[in-house]
Amino acid sequence: MLAVPGRRYSEFTELLQPFHDTHCVAATAETVGELPWRNLRLVVTHNPHVASEAQASRREKIKALEEQAAAWVGKLDAQDAGVKARGKKLSDSGAKARLYHAVKDAHLAHIFRVDLKNELFAYEINQAALDLAELMDGKLLLVTNTPDLSPKSVVDRYKSLADIERGFRVLKSEIEIGPVFHRLPERIKAHASICFMALILYRIMRFKLKAAKTHFHPREHSIVCGVFSITVSNSTRKTPLKVSQRLPTNKQRSFRHSALKNQQPHNNYRFCSGALLNRLQTNQ
Repeated sequence: MLAVPGRRYSEFTELLQPFHDTHCVAATAETVGELPWRNLRLVVTHNPHVASEAQASRREKIKALEEQAAAWVGKLDAQDAGVKARGKKLSDSGAKARLYHAVKDAHLAHIFRVDLKNELFAYEINQAALDLAELMDGKLLLVTNTPDLSPKSVVDRYKSLADIERGFRVLKSEIEIGPVFHRLPERIKAHASICFMALILYRIMRFKLKAAKTHFHPREHSIVCGVFSITVSNSTRKTPLKVSQRLPTNKQRSFRHSALKNQQPHNNYRFCSGALLNRLQTNQ
């Protein structure tokens, strides 16, 4: 099972256009279909909401670039007509360089092409690239040779893999599992276990925020509580080991979003891990 970057292959245009016209143009919910490709199964899923958001964002960026380019063209024409204005004079090469960097920052270099070889300030919209981008908006292309899975099952399997990969990215970025400044194997294992518990807390918070239908994300500092505590226990210890920390007053943030007022607060999370508890007790 492999995800295919459809925008890099022009052959997908002719293959997907009939499917797009038939199933995607008037779709109001996610659509899943299958097409043959190179003796393999090409599973296509289309999300109309993602597609419309991507197209609207792209059109806004292109409109802003065109307005800026038109302003520079007007300034260049005024300078050629002898009209004086405040500030430094604008040259064609300077306008080209500024527009080129603006296009690169907007990630639209394949659509909004600045003619750097022309002596005069000039640009064009690559309509073929724009049509291909709009055709691929909201689509996920999966290639598989598995014969016994339905298209919907193929998509579900891939999304479950993507969720696992997202967990690894969180471990490396937000939780910062590395670098590991430990030498003893026991402490390295304890470090990995604590990071794994942090990942569980992260996922619980993400699911809670999603269930509350908020736009917040666990990585945002605005939802960090001032006090947090973790309880680690096993079946042989009566008094569990409790680790708590209070953030500095100037860094405390309240978790009071209106959509979360009815959520049950979770102050403690209990993890049953005798081996981890023994390591923590040994290293106290």
